[in-house]
Amino acid sequence: MFFDKWHGLLRTVIAGGAAYVFLVLLLRGSGKRTLSKLNAFDLIITVALSSTLATSVMSKDVALAEGMTALVLLVGLQWLITGLSVRSARLSQPVKSEPRLLVHQGRLLPAAMKHERVTEDEVHAALRTQRIGRVCDAAGVVMETDGSLSMILGGEGGWPHRCAAPVDS
Repeated sequence: MFFDKWHGLLRTVIAGGAAYVFLVLLLRGSGKRTLSKLNAFDLIITVALSSTLATSVMSKDVALAEGMTALVLLVGLQWLITGLSVRSARLSQPVKSEPRLLVHQGRLLPAAMKHERVTEDEVHAALRTQRIGRVCDAAGVVMETDGSLSMILGGEGGWPHRCAAPVDS
């Protein structure tokens, strides 16, 4: 069966529309940082917001006002924690991670890769997405705080280096 009652469909449309408008206004008011992906903490907030929104819209056991209150709570806590972490290095440490260099001057840094649980194949794949065919052509590869890999090009104007062989596939 596609649905039980028309009432359920109508509730979903009204609750979903109201929750959507409310969340958009809430996010616009709280600033761009609320949905950024600067670090794992930000990702957790984004997932929690989406889960709360879905529960508010789909669950008959959760009143729309309760769902909206939960959204305000999550956005408020995220705003508070990120605001405090900007002002306090002590609070910032458990909330934010630091970027880590995985390739330096064309050479893989195995200890850093092991610490971040990144394989050589994953570094090579990230290099290929930037059309860099050899590790020695990268001045650096950085694992950013959000888990993405950023490339710093080397070569002309960079350090003196010699590439021995192309990156293995």
